Amino acid sequence: MAVHISRRTDRAAAAGFGRRAGYAAALLPVALATAGLVVAGRADRAREWWARVGEEDPAAAARRPGAGRLLVHALVCVPLGLIALVPVGVELLSVLRGVLYPLVESGPYDHSWGGPTLAGAWAAHFLVSLPFAAAGLGALGLLHRLYHRLAGGLWGRRVGLRPVLALLVTALACAVLVVAWTHQL
Repeated sequence: MAVHISRRTDRAAAAGFGRRAGYAAALLPVALATAGLVVAGRADRAREWWARVGEEDPAAAARRPGAGRLLVHALVCVPLGLIALVPVGVELLSVLRGVLYPLVESGPYDHSWGGPTLAGAWAAHFLVSLPFAAAGLGALGLLHRLYHRLAGGLWGRRVGLRPVLALLVTALACAVLVVAWTHQL
């Protein structure tokens, strides 16, 4: 019986992690859409979206955010959404260069990792992409956690300075990474 319960909680935890990573990946479009909703006079709908993304219960919140607070929150979430594009890009490259390697690289495979055969090159690129895919998902999970900490102010919780500093340091690190990566292209 204990094994059955453990498997169920493991699946629930994995599903919850996947959901949170998906919410983090969608932060930029949600931030832009909720800003548009607030400007269009649909603050109630924007509040529902932010509650879903932050996994909040609006009925249990200490504060019901108004239109101004929702708009400021959406604008604060734009940098988080831009940061989320980095691990989303890692996930995309992991699929394209790992799983779909034969479709993006036509050969010859003499100088490819795992070459000279297509099967060897595909296997090598797929195996190399797995840790990067895991790191990308982990980064998205951490971004959702940071979002949840920052969103506490929206719902009446004390935020503190550490999540704000974490956002600034992460944004700076991502900017340096993106600039360095584009220069090596």
